[in-house]
Amino acid sequence: MTALDVRDLAVAYETRRGQVLAVDGIDIRVEPGEAVALVGETGSGKTTAALTAIGLLPAGAVRLRGTTSVGGQDITGWSPRRLQRILGRDIGLIPQDPTASLDPLKPVGSQIGEVLRIHGERDKAVVAAEVAALLGRVGLKDAARYARAYPHELSGGQRQRVLIAGAIALRPGLIVADESTSALDVTVQRRVLDLIDDLRREDGAGILFVTHDLAVAAERADRIIVLKGGRVQDSGPVHVVLGRDAGAYTQALVANAPALQPVVFRPEPVASAAPPAIRVAGLVKRFPGRQGSPDVLAVDDVSFAVARGTTHAIVGESGSGKSTVARIALGLEAATSGEVTVAGTTVAGLRGRSLRDLHRRAQLVYQSPYASLNPSLSILETVAEPLRRFGLAGRAAARAQAAALLERVSLKPELHDRRPRELSGGQRQRVAIARALAPRPEVVVLDEPVSALDVTVQAQILTLLDELQQEFGLTYLFISHDLAVVRRISDTVTVLAHGRVQETGTTADVFERPASDYTRVLLDAIPQPGLTIS
Repeated sequence: MTALDVRDLAVAYETRRGQVLAVDGIDIRVEPGEAVALVGETGSGKTTAALTAIGLLPAGAVRLRGTTSVGGQDITGWSPRRLQRILGRDIGLIPQDPTASLDPLKPVGSQIGEVLRIHGERDKAVVAAEVAALLGRVGLKDAARYARAYPHELSGGQRQRVLIAGAIALRPGLIVADESTSALDVTVQRRVLDLIDDLRREDGAGILFVTHDLAVAAERADRIIVLKGGRVQDSGPVHVVLGRDAGAYTQALVANAPALQPVVFRPEPVASAAPPAIRVAGLVKRFPGRQGSPDVLAVDDVSFAVARGTTHAIVGESGSGKSTVARIALGLEAATSGEVTVAGTTVAGLRGRSLRDLHRRAQLVYQSPYASLNPSLSILETVAEPLRRFGLAGRAAARAQAAALLERVSLKPELHDRRPRELSGGQRQRVAIARALAPRPEVVVLDEPVSALDVTVQAQILTLLDELQQEFGLTYLFISHDLAVVRRISDTVTVLAHGRVQETGTTADVFERPASDYTRVLLDAIPQPGLTIS
């Protein structure tokens, strides 16, 4: 009996300009115990297809045609009330964002128990025992403590495990995982994916992965369906879809996925007598504890140096202290002790004009281009603004220089008057990079600058950063948890865990000859598809 059988599915969204086709005639088939990955970039229709297939039609969407069978039962056209009888029991959904999916006002144990209560279990003792068993099954061993915890008291990986516990509570025959690991660190991602694999083997559930991460799909799925513009581009076993005979679009995705490419390191930086562009020595940062609790040691005796014109990556999991180091380097956070020198300036104690001068010579590109751009300014005004703010150009000259920078990052003149909301994520990140370059900095700090982008856009931005570095002699401090990206772009690396340096060295040395157990764990967590891609 097939876990999921979707045929000729078509979905459109109602807009002011009429219907916009989002999914156009796709088929999805998942057998018991099989993992199928629905892969595509933002806007490909993958999430719309998956949710519509299980009856959860997104807001504003209209199902135009197609049939869906779950566990041999045709559920096409079922009402939401009728669907409630099988959601949770026959279909388990693991959504992308545990923060948005969990009620912040209820303990997580109560939220898992709700799945059991909805489907008829009224005995409180039975519910409590089953919740404890589920939490243990997803690796949260102190079940009683976790059951009492509220979502904000758990890490991102722990919250994702809670969602998995709710999804498997009634042992459904189909589990839909919608970008369920995209926001997680590599080690947490591996643990969550291992857990889903275990459930597949133990319960025989069919798994539908919805993901833009081709490396994860290649490592974990039996079959892959590649979508673009709502249409299937390629479909079949992993080794076939990602092999030589794949279509042009799929081949482009493969070529742009760092984890699927042969490992090629940058040449080792040439030793120079010039002082480093960034020098961090004995850096310590403590944050006050809450309500009388001990201080939190976020950065603990961190030291490294970055040669001019090179890229130094700081890698580590969430909470490792990497973003705190970056903020201290830019004078946005005060160090507790230690010394930081950036572009020849000692950062500690800078105020007023001196701090302003540092911010001209050392710029920051944030992770999210959605949040970092002023929504009320055109992109031309956005890039011109730092030129006027630092007194580098008058209004007309600033606009002319901004236009030239936007052209340099491949944003054509017809886009210059648009607001950020009118651009794609990749275009917005190009605006953020152009803005950072406007005051002609020596150092650019890039805090997870491509983690929110699809692989094709990510590759374009990384190539752009390489070109700009060579053209302007820039020094990059690159903050990331994505080791495949770090391997691609950095000359040297510092690995942090719990605020302490685990090791530092050239990228080739750290990746090929890791000195610490922690680094080896991080490297082992990079998806390993085991394919020969050519």
